[in-house]
Amino acid sequence: MILIDIRVFLESMSKKLSDYDLPNVSAHIDLQSRGHREVQEEYSINVEYEDLHARDSLNPDQKFAYDEIMSHVDQNITGVFFIDGPGGTGKTFLYKALLANIRARGLIALATATSGVAANNMPGGRTAHSRFGISLNLDNKSMCKITKQSGKAQILRKAKVIIWDEAAMAKRQAVEAVDRTMQDITYEKLPFGGKIMVMGGDFRQVLPVVRRGTRAQIVDSSL
Repeated sequence: MILIDIRVFLESMSKKLSDYDLPNVSAHIDLQSRGHREVQEEYSINVEYEDLHARDSLNPDQKFAYDEIMSHVDQNITGVFFIDGPGGTGKTFLYKALLANIRARGLIALATATSGVAANNMPGGRTAHSRFGISLNLDNKSMCKITKQSGKAQILRKAKVIIWDEAAMAKRQAVEAVDRTMQDITYEKLPFGGKIMVMGGDFRQVLPVVRRGTRAQIVDSSL
């Protein structure tokens, strides 16, 4: 069981047991238990009282976004949203209210962010690269490193809502890779596999980093 846990941890960083001279674990031994554990981890995230009741303290703009997204949850409608706003305008406060109220209904809401700092600001948050298995080297046809039988794919299929903070800082190719991968693992030819996707960020801040890239290349990589 310890090796299985180590394997899951390493795979979240796109690494393998063999990279560290550790013995491999047969795939059939842990396939179902891995997926089950990852789902249980999401269900076990504690819903804080203040986050659950944060909806009562939302300003008009936050309340409009909250009501629109929750109406899609209530009516089981797919949708892609982008929460735009400079730093300090309460995007994280809105995310926490959404996560708490969706999770309180017994549904899975995944919290991700482009940076680790932003991910840590949300309960159960993980970086987008870890959650989706985004490759470091991307092109216009890239897919994420997720197999359909993996625990990572199972939790994404079960998710009702996915929140991706600081999406404006992610490369366009990364977002498109997630879109293609979600359609592939869910067998749904809808944006992001038919999930309710809530992205957020501030286009006034840092553009995607393109190493030694020209201005045209940076613009091309922007969401």
